[in-house]
Amino acid sequence: MIDFNKYKALTFDCYGTLIDWENGILGALKPVLVAHNKNLDDSQILELFAQLEAELQQGEYIKYREVLRRVVDKFGERIGFNPTAEELNSLADSIQYWLPLPDTVEALRTLKRKFKLVIISNIDEDLFAFSAKHLEVEFDRIITAEQAKSYKPSLNNFRLAMEKINLPPEEILHVAASIYHDIIAAKSLGLSTVWVNRRAGQQGVGATVSAVSQPDLKVPDLKTLVALSLGK
Repeated sequence: MIDFNKYKALTFDCYGTLIDWENGILGALKPVLVAHNKNLDDSQILELFAQLEAELQQGEYIKYREVLRRVVDKFGERIGFNPTAEELNSLADSIQYWLPLPDTVEALRTLKRKFKLVIISNIDEDLFAFSAKHLEVEFDRIITAEQAKSYKPSLNNFRLAMEKINLPPEEILHVAASIYHDIIAAKSLGLSTVWVNRRAGQQGVGATVSAVSQPDLKVPDLKTLVALSLGK
């Protein structure tokens, strides 16, 4: 068990940890696939998304809107269809409708009373603005891929966040649902980590690349994290 009293700031991944991105991704991509008579189940869609997104984020930096546009295009290449212009933009355009996971808003409100709250997200500024409205909490810092000009798991994103937060690493606790994007990188820079295993009990790895690490704490949801942080 970790001592929550030693931390002054909690840094959060957003999509997958706070925002229900898997249902958002499926809600955008399934109609495209149906329109082209392509049959993939939910697990196949999410795992192909994870693979394609990771590949596109490893090259020279492009904005996340363009990453998602190319993801849709590569879905077409992989399974044999030509997306329309509207379909190419459908994934990025859908982000404005992606909603918080059920425990997110209440958890953030409670944690805000005790900690500084920071976002570290693979997102564009304008796209995060939509999500910020849904999250209903004022964050102390918002660190985007657009600012860093790189994508997690790049250490650059975390270094930028640490510089902006201006606290010693031992006073920062990073909370994320992705081992691949977040936990490994954060730990390598000396940050304590909480893995929110949002896919507990589900089959497959979902919308993130499979990876293995040992977080300082594992919880199934943010409600559990809040209870532990309050000593309950």
